[in-house]
Amino acid sequence: MSTFQPQNKVSDAPGANWVDRYAPEKTKPYLRLARADRPIGTWLLLLPCWWGMALPYGYENCSIATETCGSAAEIHDTAAGMILFYAILFAIGAFVMRGAGCTYNDIVDRDFDAQVERTRSRPIPSGQVSHKMALLFLTFLSLVGLAVLVSFNPFTVLLGLSSLGLVAIYPFMKRVTHWPQIWLGLTFNWGILMGWSALAGSLTLAPLLLYAGAIFWTIGYDTIYAHQDKEDDLMVGVKSSAIRLGQNSKFWIGVFYGATIGLIAAAGFASGLGPLFFVALIAAALHLLRQIRKVDIDDPDICLKVFKSNRDFGFVILAAIILGHVV
Repeated sequence: MSTFQPQNKVSDAPGANWVDRYAPEKTKPYLRLARADRPIGTWLLLLPCWWGMALPYGYENCSIATETCGSAAEIHDTAAGMILFYAILFAIGAFVMRGAGCTYNDIVDRDFDAQVERTRSRPIPSGQVSHKMALLFLTFLSLVGLAVLVSFNPFTVLLGLSSLGLVAIYPFMKRVTHWPQIWLGLTFNWGILMGWSALAGSLTLAPLLLYAGAIFWTIGYDTIYAHQDKEDDLMVGVKSSAIRLGQNSKFWIGVFYGATIGLIAAAGFASGLGPLFFVALIAAALHLLRQIRKVDIDDPDICLKVFKSNRDFGFVILAAIILGHVV
């Protein structure tokens, strides 16, 4: 029996993914450039958006698309369709903007990627996509993202535009600091603030606490991810928290994850979530504890597997927030 052997496969993409199997041949390099063959990044960008949306559900004086809801009951009765619509918009936005971010990152890092075993088969360093075509593809994705963004209220639009500086600077941070993971946390979790503001029309303490917790979460999981590349990073001269923390990484990942749970709990308290939220948060904490126990920072395959399990953590937090509104 023959096995499936995709052409020009990216070495760090999962085997037999949908892009390799089903996408038209001419689109494959661009879908790979956008990391469509690796959906974990889209999930990690999208789930914080949904957290931010779920947190103010029932928030009094919630403003949805310039219409002010005077009470929690009115929101539940009149806004369910709009909330679903926004959830879909965030899903589309997360997909295209993750693709745009990866394309931009690969354009900036094309010389570094060509020297690293795990990344040299990516579309730009391997020559499947030219620099000019990558720029055109980036422009297309950005325009789609802009079309999604302007569907929200003016405050959320301004909030979304204000994140572009974070996105633009991120690829350069690993050249100047061992903590690009902090910058990634600031960037990747901006959707929490946008998700809240899409419904509430402004920001309060609760989404800021949730945002802070998610930043620590990102520092933790991306430190795990960075351990896959630490030897190559040292060789080409780029920095990461994995290199800075070294063999102390597991301890510090525990610290980051502890701060994550503490700040998310504070966000739930600040937004008035009920006891089911805190019960479910225990399950989320146990999930992170299992990650720490399981990860082997010297085994790239285990690092990748543990990193990917953060999608499950994201869904547990989403479920916790929703359950917190039940009581």
